[in-house]
Amino acid sequence: MIKRLFLLLACIAVLFGCRRAPEPLDSVDLKVGGVGVLLQPTRPTVQVPNQLVRWTPSRSDLLDDRISSFPLTLTSHRQESVFGFLPLAEGCFEGNWLSARQVYDNEKVTPYEYRSALEGCDIAFTPSKRSGIIEIHFDKPGLLRFHALNGRGSFELDGGSVLRARERFRGMDAYAYVVFDSPVKLVEKGMGGNAILLSTDAGTLHVRYGISYIDFDQAAANLEKEIPGWDYASVRSDARKAWADALGLIEIKGGTEPHRRLFYTSLYRCFERMVDISEYGRYYSAFDHSVHQSDRPFYNDNWLWDTHISLEPLMTILNPRQEEDKLQSYVEMYRQGGTMPSFAVIWGDWPAMTGNYAAVWMADAMEKGLEFDLETAYEGLKKNSLDATLLPWRNGPRCELDDFYNEHGWYPALHPGEAETVEAVSMPWERRQAVSLSTAFSYADWAVARIAHKLGRSEDEALFMKRAAYYRNVYRPDKGMFWPKDKDGNWIEGVDPRYMDRAYYTENNAYTFQWDVKHDFEGLFELMGGKAEAEKKLDSLFRIPLNMSKFDFFKILPDATGMVGQFAMGNEPSFHIPYIYDLLGSPWKTQKRIHQLVDMLFSDTVSGIPGDEDGGGMSSFLVFSMMGFFPVTPGLPYYCIGSPFFEEATIALPNGKCFTVKAKGFCEDNKYITGARLNGKAIDRAWFTHNELVGGGVLELDMSPVPDKSWGTEQLPVSSL
Repeated sequence: MIKRLFLLLACIAVLFGCRRAPEPLDSVDLKVGGVGVLLQPTRPTVQVPNQLVRWTPSRSDLLDDRISSFPLTLTSHRQESVFGFLPLAEGCFEGNWLSARQVYDNEKVTPYEYRSALEGCDIAFTPSKRSGIIEIHFDKPGLLRFHALNGRGSFELDGGSVLRARERFRGMDAYAYVVFDSPVKLVEKGMGGNAILLSTDAGTLHVRYGISYIDFDQAAANLEKEIPGWDYASVRSDARKAWADALGLIEIKGGTEPHRRLFYTSLYRCFERMVDISEYGRYYSAFDHSVHQSDRPFYNDNWLWDTHISLEPLMTILNPRQEEDKLQSYVEMYRQGGTMPSFAVIWGDWPAMTGNYAAVWMADAMEKGLEFDLETAYEGLKKNSLDATLLPWRNGPRCELDDFYNEHGWYPALHPGEAETVEAVSMPWERRQAVSLSTAFSYADWAVARIAHKLGRSEDEALFMKRAAYYRNVYRPDKGMFWPKDKDGNWIEGVDPRYMDRAYYTENNAYTFQWDVKHDFEGLFELMGGKAEAEKKLDSLFRIPLNMSKFDFFKILPDATGMVGQFAMGNEPSFHIPYIYDLLGSPWKTQKRIHQLVDMLFSDTVSGIPGDEDGGGMSSFLVFSMMGFFPVTPGLPYYCIGSPFFEEATIALPNGKCFTVKAKGFCEDNKYITGARLNGKAIDRAWFTHNELVGGGVLELDMSPVPDKSWGTEQLPVSSL
C-alpha cells in the first residue's frame, strides 16, 4: 500500500514537473475591452504583427450575437474595411441574402486564428502578411456572399475556382484575388454588381485570398508568395510563431493571472498597427496616388494624437529598426504629398484631433538614436508649424486664427453664445479648442526646436523655443490653470473649468489640460507658485468632485471616461499625469496612484478598458505602467519609475542585451519603493535614462506596504525651456 502511494506521488510529481510553463500567447484574451464603457469597444483583430491583412467580425460589440460580415481586411483601424464575406447555409437564414446575418456561437479568437460556429456551418481563419486562408465546413449545401462594404465594387467569377474582387473607397482601390479548393457556382449578383452570391456543396471548403492596393496581378502574386497551397495548419503555425516572437520580447514573472492576461493582451494590441502595406518591392501611396518601387517597408495607419505618448516610445525600445521604417514612411509621405501627416491612414492624411505630434514622435526618436531622413523631416515639420492650419480636423494653409496665433502667441477663444466667425472651424462639434491648441503647439514647437538644434539651425531653434513658451499666454494666475482668452486678451468669464467643452479644450476639461506642458514642467510649477503648490493642485485633481450627474457630464465630455475626481483615466492626455509626482519629489504618490488606477479601472473582462483603446494608445500605457516605468515627456530620453505589478519584467533588447525590472519583496500590498539599485549600484532617483535601459542590466526595487517618503526625492529629472 505504501509502495503504491509512493508511485502515485511520483507520477503526480512528474505530471506537474512536466507541465508546460505558460507562454505569453496563452495569456492573451481578445475579449478584454470588447464592450465599450461609453464609446468604442476593442476589436478581436487577427493578423500577423504590423501587417496588412487584418480580420475581425463586423458587429457592434461582443454583446451583439450576430455578425454582418467578415471583411477580408480592415483598411484602417476603426475606419473602413473592404470585401465583406459571409458564409451562409441553405435554409439557415431569413430574408434576402443581401441583408442576411450570421448568429455565432463558441467563438474562439487568438491573435493568429479565428474560429466560430455559425448557423449551418463552422468557420476558421488564419492570416499571412498580405493574404489569408479560410476553412469552412458546411453541414448542407452552402452559399458564399461577397459584397463591397463602401458601396462601389465589382466581383467576377473565373472558371468556378477564382474570384476577382475590386472595391473603391476614399478615392483609391483595393483588389482581392480569391481562390477556392472546390468548384463554386454563380447564383446571382446584387446591389448593382456590388455583391455576388456563390454556391458550394456540403463538406469542407478552403478559400485562399490575397489583398493588394496596386492591382489584381499583385494580389495574386501576394497570395502565391505567401500561401501557395492549401496547408491551413502551416499558415496557422507561421502566424502563431510571429506572435510568439513579438510577445516574447517581454517576459514577466509573478503577479496575478488577471494581471498577466491584462498585460499580454495589452502588448498584443501594441502590434496591431502601424501596418506595412508594401507588396514585395512596390507599394501604392495615396499621398500622391502613385505606385512606388521600394524594397523598404512602407507603413501607415497611425493615430499620432493617441500613439505618440507611449506606443511609439514602447516600439522604439522593442523594435527600433522597424520604428525607423515607420518614421521614414512619414518622411516619404511628406515628399509625396507636401504635408507631414497627422493621422497617416491608407487613403492619405486624416487631420484628426489636434497638434503637430509628428514633431514630438520624431524628436523623441532622434534623441534615442534612431536614424531617418531628419533634414527632410524637419522641412515638413517646420512647414506644418508655420504655414499650415493648426485647427482641429482640418488640413490646408494657415487661416486667420493661425495668423493670430503666430502674431500673439495664443489661440483666441469665443465667449459663451458668441457665434463662430471663421469658416474653417469644424462646427458644430469640434469647434476651436482654443486652450488645448495653445498648449499642444507649444509642445510641438519645442520638439521642432530640438530637431533644429540637432541640425545646427540656430535661428530656427530660437524661433521655435520662443513659440514653445506660448503656453504661458493662456495661464490664468487667479484661476491657477490654463484658461480661454479672447482676441482682445480678455479672459472668458462665466464658465466652469469642470464642464468647458470643445470650444476650449480637446475631449477633456481644464483640469486635465492644467498639466499639458510636458516640455516645461519646471516653468509650469513656477507658474503654479512652486513645487509645493503644484503638488497640492495635483492632489486635488484626483479629489475634486463632478458636482453634476454623470449623465449630464458625459453629454458635454463623452471622451473623459474613467473619472477619478477630475482625472480622466480613459483618455490619452491624462496618461503622464500620475507620474508628475516623481518630478515634484513625491514618487510614493505616483506608486500609490498607479496601483489604484490600474487595479480599479482596468481588468481582464469585456468591460475592462476605461476608454477608447485607439489602436495601442491605451494598451501601451498599461504595458509601461505594469512593468514599472513610463516615458513622461516624449522628446526627452528618460523614464519615470512608477510601481511594478510583477516580480520581474524583462525586455529582450534588439542589441542582444536584456533590461529587467525586479521587484524585491513583491506582493499585492507591497506597492511602495523603499530603495533601488541599477546594475547593483544604489540610486536615489525615481527615473532612469534611455541609454541606461538599452545598455541592459537590472533595475532592482525594494518593495514595501508602507511608503518611504524620502526615497527618490533627489536628482529630479529636468524638464524646462
